[in-house]
Amino acid sequence: MLLIPAIDLKDGKCVRLRQGKMEQDTVFSDDPVAVAERWVEAGARRLHIVDLNGAFAGKPVNEKVIRKIVEAFPDLDIQVGGGIRDDETIEIYMNMGVRYVIIGTNAVNAPHFVADACTEFPGHIIVGLDAKNGKVAIDGWSKLSHHDVLDLAKKFEKEGVEAIIYTDISRDGMMSGVNVESTAALARELSIPVIASGGVTNMDDIKALCAVAGDGVMGAIIGRALYEGKIDLGEAQAFAESEAER
Repeated sequence: MLLIPAIDLKDGKCVRLRQGKMEQDTVFSDDPVAVAERWVEAGARRLHIVDLNGAFAGKPVNEKVIRKIVEAFPDLDIQVGGGIRDDETIEIYMNMGVRYVIIGTNAVNAPHFVADACTEFPGHIIVGLDAKNGKVAIDGWSKLSHHDVLDLAKKFEKEGVEAIIYTDISRDGMMSGVNVESTAALARELSIPVIASGGVTNMDDIKALCAVAGDGVMGAIIGRALYEGKIDLGEAQAFAESEAER
């Protein structure tokens, strides 16, 4: 189980939102590079960076900050999402040294975009499926589509994505517990790994996710719980690794 700290960028600062609402943000740091260093020193093997402004603008906005983080930790796996709507943007991030790009809204809105991206950048494409009641949300969670999560996930699996990030948006940033059941159910239907996101609150959530690692849940993105000290990253990662060795 890979525990992946989230760094959400808004106006160059590290923030956390509640249920994806830009007006409901908490600023945790004015120095995202220092935040990244904190998680790396605590044992993070991958970082999850989201350009929140980019998600709403449809193009990168916090690119300079992301570049600083990538340059500071060149050997670290970094996955970036938010505003990735064309091949040019993917190429910019790949050239920058980002390991994975996360396609969200355009995975739903542009039917051929994911398949083309997987062909152009094999091994580097992750799709983020943000869902509420089994339906996929788009445009920074401001709209609920008619697409079923499982149907889309199977489609992207065939197109060659590396993994699916599954977020239950009703729980994200609410400290209400991760939706382990739906995450594991999705993972059991796929041959590619699923990364859990949204609502990871405490060690009980980590333990519950470790218990379904065999179903194909390879990791968990953790945000607010880390920033508020509810989860100690080093302790949690050590537990996850010990569980994997059992």
